[in-house]
Amino acid sequence: MKMEGELTVLKKNLTEWRFNQYPKYILLPIDENNDQICSNIKNVVFSEVTPCPLERNIQLVCVSEDALISILDMDPDIANREEFAEFIAGRKLPYGALPVAHRYGGHQYGMWVGQLGDGRAHILGEYINRLGERWQLQLKGSGLTPYSRMHDGRAVLRSALREMIACEACHFLGIPTVRAAGLVVSDEAVVRDVYFTGNPGRERAAILLRLAECWFRFGSLEILARTGELAVLRQLADFIIKEHFPDIQLSDENRFIRLFSEVAHRTLDLVAKWQGFGFTHGLLNTDNMSILGITLDYGPFGFVDSYDGGFVANCSDGEGRYSLAKQPDVVVWNVGQLANALKPLLTSSQQVHMAHILKTLDTYCKNKILETFLLKIGLKEEKWGDEQLIEKLLDMMQKTGADFTATFRQLAELEPNEMVNETKLNEKWSLKRLSSHASWGCWLDQYRERLDKEAVDASTVGVFEDERRRRMLNVNPAYVPRNWLLQEAVNDAEKNDFRKARFLLDVMRLPYDVQPEAEARGFASQPPQWAYALKISCST
Repeated sequence: MKMEGELTVLKKNLTEWRFNQYPKYILLPIDENNDQICSNIKNVVFSEVTPCPLERNIQLVCVSEDALISILDMDPDIANREEFAEFIAGRKLPYGALPVAHRYGGHQYGMWVGQLGDGRAHILGEYINRLGERWQLQLKGSGLTPYSRMHDGRAVLRSALREMIACEACHFLGIPTVRAAGLVVSDEAVVRDVYFTGNPGRERAAILLRLAECWFRFGSLEILARTGELAVLRQLADFIIKEHFPDIQLSDENRFIRLFSEVAHRTLDLVAKWQGFGFTHGLLNTDNMSILGITLDYGPFGFVDSYDGGFVANCSDGEGRYSLAKQPDVVVWNVGQLANALKPLLTSSQQVHMAHILKTLDTYCKNKILETFLLKIGLKEEKWGDEQLIEKLLDMMQKTGADFTATFRQLAELEPNEMVNETKLNEKWSLKRLSSHASWGCWLDQYRERLDKEAVDASTVGVFEDERRRRMLNVNPAYVPRNWLLQEAVNDAEKNDFRKARFLLDVMRLPYDVQPEAEARGFASQPPQWAYALKISCST
């Protein structure tokens, strides 16, 4: 993966590699004494706190070579050095580190729960890479902080490995996300009750090295507004604008309105991406919503297999609040809570402007989702009847149990006239299932008619068909990190066999390319029967 000319730039050890000596977050209020009771911490954005390192039999599970090279300017060979595993384990922090935990609040399942904060994560410092990008490195699972709650502080291998692979897979799929650079595991025991049944068990502790431009969330602003810390709220909002939204001027009296509009639309663009891949976050609390519009805090996530709008990735979500089909409405509601957090900074006329923006977001989100699905079936421009065409397709998929990812991919692999060919359909396991629906022939006629209408605008039908398939293959992946693939990787990793985890990371670097070994292992085949019974909880 090394590019020509990079060998002289990439750092080979942690003596050469170092943090920026003065991270920008030192400009924000930081609690340095650690003597405050968690619930009484006020007028700070961070608390200075040192990670608690793992100690027993530390092993490097996997790394993302792309993150090491393209973000951290590290030669991937650095991962073979013992000091690199010690770095992720929290035992050896590079020069310039200033570890802090971030304070925030949040709405969970629609209810305000007050102050939360990083209970198992430490932002270590900032790194400015050779492209001039500023990235914050964070350890997750690195010990207690002033914001830790019951059973907090540590992460376990199964959850950390799922997040490691999901971060990198989403990046290469084209979903805005935090990145993950590496993961270590130790023999340190952690007690977890996986399904909250009253039967806790001992698991091994792990630490994940994550990367983001910043870790601010909707809840970062919510906690300050809710507790009346308005001076700090204004300071943080201005800081976010200056550091992460350079197109907005601090001298602009409407800067907070512009900030809200930008964050809102980035966030709705993100949820349209999620819907287009069948990705269900599983825990869309406001403390898990990034101010940058990126996917944050992978917990009980899942990519839907057999399509079901009611798919719930989190078995702890008994009411299905965060189901796949409800994600857009929940995210729009969350954006409304961000608006409430910014209201104390607005004049009355600006609040009216904010309310106007809020009224437009539901329509904006629906249009972005429709645009996403039209691209998935090879259409470039919306025409009358397209919404019904997509709705009917999803309805047939749900009623026949057709696979979400495979159906769209297989639609891309066949020409329209082949979609009624029994021999061709027999080669496409999910389309074969979809074709059992009584309305399949009718829908296919409508789809072909719609393609013909768009082809009229192209130079020739043949050229359009080639373009259709190319476009569809570029937006419909062959592989996503399905729960059963992740579970197999976790099962082996718990036995110190990390080969499946590393192979899965490699496959997800090129999710749109057919890969012989992945095909041989059934990554694009119908999931095994046991996969449909997997349950993922908040603990996972």
